Amino acid sequence: MRVGVEIGGTFTDLVSVGPNGVNVTKVPSVPIRPDEGAFAALAVAGIELETTTDFVHGSTVATNAVLERKGGKLAFLVTQGFRDILLIQRHDRTRIFDLFYQKPVPLVARQDSFEIPERVLSDGTIERAFDCDALTPSLTQFLERGGYDAVAICLLNAFANPTHETAVAALVKRLAPHIEVTISYDVTREFREYERASTTTIAAYVQPVISAYLGRIEAKLAAQNFKGHFSIMQSNGGRIPAAAMRRSAVTALLSGPAAGVVGALRHVGLSGFSDIITLDIGGTSADVCLVTDGKPQLLRESKIGGLPVQMPMVDIATIGAGGGSIVWMDDGGMLRVGPRSSGAHPGPACYGRGGNLPTLTDAHVICGRLRPDALLAGSMSLDAAASERVFAPLAYKLGMSVEVLAESAIRIATANVVSAIRVVSTERGRDPRGYALVPFGGAGPLHAADVADALELDTVVVPPNAGVISAYGLLAADYSINESQTRRTLIDHNAADVVRETVRALMKELHGRADALDLSGTRLFDITLDMRFVGQAFELVVPVDPTQIESVTSESLLAAFMAEHHKIYRHGAGSRTQVEIVSYRAGLHVAQKDIPALVTGALPDRGKRTGAVFEQGRRIDATVLPRSAFSDGNAVNGPAVIEDYTTTIWMPAGWRAEADGHDNLVMRKLP
Repeated sequence: MRVGVEIGGTFTDLVSVGPNGVNVTKVPSVPIRPDEGAFAALAVAGIELETTTDFVHGSTVATNAVLERKGGKLAFLVTQGFRDILLIQRHDRTRIFDLFYQKPVPLVARQDSFEIPERVLSDGTIERAFDCDALTPSLTQFLERGGYDAVAICLLNAFANPTHETAVAALVKRLAPHIEVTISYDVTREFREYERASTTTIAAYVQPVISAYLGRIEAKLAAQNFKGHFSIMQSNGGRIPAAAMRRSAVTALLSGPAAGVVGALRHVGLSGFSDIITLDIGGTSADVCLVTDGKPQLLRESKIGGLPVQMPMVDIATIGAGGGSIVWMDDGGMLRVGPRSSGAHPGPACYGRGGNLPTLTDAHVICGRLRPDALLAGSMSLDAAASERVFAPLAYKLGMSVEVLAESAIRIATANVVSAIRVVSTERGRDPRGYALVPFGGAGPLHAADVADALELDTVVVPPNAGVISAYGLLAADYSINESQTRRTLIDHNAADVVRETVRALMKELHGRADALDLSGTRLFDITLDMRFVGQAFELVVPVDPTQIESVTSESLLAAFMAEHHKIYRHGAGSRTQVEIVSYRAGLHVAQKDIPALVTGALPDRGKRTGAVFEQGRRIDATVLPRSAFSDGNAVNGPAVIEDYTTTIWMPAGWRAEADGHDNLVMRKLP
């Protein structure tokens, strides 16, 4: 038995694979104690952990700790003269027209920063040695006064020479053995001091939270005689054993959305779709990602709460447009949707749990896309009268009917999703019109056709049981570990030798880490180089075939960079412009095998019927049918409401749907 459990803002999803095939379960999340939601899902599914061999988990615990500032109390140790690096940050403004703009508040207060007398140069040369004995008295006083849970150590140029960082870490552990210590060299070995310092402090900040969270889960697993493998999803789209996650908690940021991308790609890939745009709309947020040739783009750096994270993450754009997003009117009288959400408790009004604010889910109920007699997750009924009741006051203020207001809210949410997709497509130099849209999550398929129309996409592919694709992705994800190293290398006659030497070292290190984690199976590598013209401030990611490393030449490196530059900017540069490598990146992956496909969930068979849907300002008749009606190769034209076990699909007029041999529902735009 293998089990994947993904905790979302509203629901906790479970997918199990065992002797009885694939089974799915959805239960309400418990935001205050998310691990309780995970074990509630195990109980409802009837999972016996004693016979479970693989338990994979994904959650937003690390993300929430940063966003809600609920991590451990943190001390920051930095090279003398760099105490204010987290406060100074960069000089860019993310909102240039905001007169009241303020930089993101660091996770460490200035009084909790401590300067270390030492200096390492950018080439690793020690200019000023670290004196352990001289530092001990003042550092002891600093640590005793602060009452810290964790210490982040980020010394200047430690990526080139970590000698001083490791010495300071050893001193801290000797003086305060109860405090968790994180050094930048173990988190990110890349240049750019502010970004490296920010990543290190985030890693240290969430470490106590993740350690406590994993400890609670491990204790509960042990109490139920679980003896299998326990692993956690990472932001890069791969999983890692829980023991390793304790030492690298920062990699757990955005693990849930990354799992959804993996699950969607794995399932629709069975039908031959490799260029896709994923659309994950759950209860709290909407996440979109562009996948080309079967590979999602990895960002070298992202942000969380405005703070940079120098860590590989799947390129996902997130907006507050989930099913629980609240519909409201701003001070200027404009209608808004999100980002505030009703969450799991009380949830949308139609759930009957005390929700008293209009939400996007309620809007779908009012418009008839979600049927009052539908059973969400096979058991939850909907209260249409409650949805109309919470929308009525806002409709009165705006001088429109409840139906028009609900449809307007849906259109605003759809427009927000379209804007997010343009961020990961056209703003990255990709034309989305050559891609298929793959919606999932509880609400993704409700918006998919409208989003596709706006982007001029002609194909939408909905996996079976799309509401639990993220949990499925946990099981389908490879084990993955990554490493990077900043080493500036000019592309000259010596470059190929330096590249081979550096890549070999990274691959050897990854092999060693994989051996320590007991990752058995076929190991595959991916290698990328951060390259730029000499004098530029930022780099392009240039992929390199790991099987061709031994035969790489300066000419082939230069050609690969020029090709990538032309693909993005549509122009090259003169031959006299020098090119350099700034950083090297390597990833090791161990693929999961024998993960069966999902199947359409079983709902009470009420046959094909007709229902009223409010669309484009009027009531129309739409076909209402279960997704199982497509199992015999039937095709249906829109307008239609298609009910699945974990989601509902809205298909407007002008679209046609049929299931393929892998139970993926393929919707195509009619000519």
